[in-house]
Amino acid sequence: MKRPQITRSDILLFTMQAAAWTIVLLLPVLSVLFFTQKWDNAVATFWILFYMLRSPLVLYFINFYLLEPWLWHKGRRWQFIVTNVLLIMITNHWLFFMDFSIIPSGNDMAIIGYAMGLFIYLLFLIALIALTVGLRHYIRSRRLKEQLKEQQQHHTEAELAWLKNQINPHFLFNTLNNISSLIQIDADAAQDSIAQLSDLLRYAMYETDKPLVPLKGEIDFMQNYIELMRLRHNNQLEINTSWAEVPPQTTIPPLLFVSLIENAFKHGVSSSRPSRIDIRLETDGDTLIFDCQNTNYPKDDQNRSGSGIGLENTRRRLELMYPGHYTWQQTVTDDNIYKIRITL
Repeated sequence: MKRPQITRSDILLFTMQAAAWTIVLLLPVLSVLFFTQKWDNAVATFWILFYMLRSPLVLYFINFYLLEPWLWHKGRRWQFIVTNVLLIMITNHWLFFMDFSIIPSGNDMAIIGYAMGLFIYLLFLIALIALTVGLRHYIRSRRLKEQLKEQQQHHTEAELAWLKNQINPHFLFNTLNNISSLIQIDADAAQDSIAQLSDLLRYAMYETDKPLVPLKGEIDFMQNYIELMRLRHNNQLEINTSWAEVPPQTTIPPLLFVSLIENAFKHGVSSSRPSRIDIRLETDGDTLIFDCQNTNYPKDDQNRSGSGIGLENTRRRLELMYPGHYTWQQTVTDDNIYKIRITL
């Protein structure tokens, strides 16, 4: 049988309970000592209180550490009740076997007062036992919530890693295709683009393995990406960008917006018709706003490979990293302009 492990929190919990009972016991003693200035009175008060509280003290700790975990929590409720009844009778036997002959004959008020006092005392003991059950339930629920939160955090980290791994190869594959196309158009420009790609690869491989990265590095990454994409398209494509000046300490998840930019090039550019892409990143106090607008030329049913995957991954990452602290607005206007806005 596996022995239960005593943790630091268990020791702290016991210490807090012992301290609470000590305060209950010593506070009246110190009050008597303060007002009477007599040590004998304080000692007498201590022993009277100890005699009165010894049964509640025993009941409390036996219930908290033995009966509630072993009986009540495991559904053995009747055994729990019977055991407590026996404990109350054993620790307070003097109450149930009092010699009533010492009460003067005909003094019914004394007997009634004794009965009422006994009833109130038993109610106090029952309330104390109920308190141990309630405390145990609260502590158990809190620990379960902490364990669930920790498991959710591990799950979130694993899912974020999976989502990021989905993005990196996807982006690099498309970029290599762009370079391949550019070599046939302009070799010198392709050479410059290879240098830009080198920076992109270095960033994607060595800087994106962290949960959060500096926003300034992400902006540089997006600018390089856009320049590479711009060289692949003809003069009918107009690209406008605006990047906010951000403090160096501002951080975001790596490669968070690149799928949105990729989507704009994929679905917003036509080789035969005028196209436009507007990308803006701005700040408003503690709020970060990413806007992307593009002409809408959706792919046909035969050319929709990967359609929506990047957007879905981005939205899932936002839900994992900023639950309840982001907005996602996605629309297509009457003049066929696709708009997406993310606010963090």
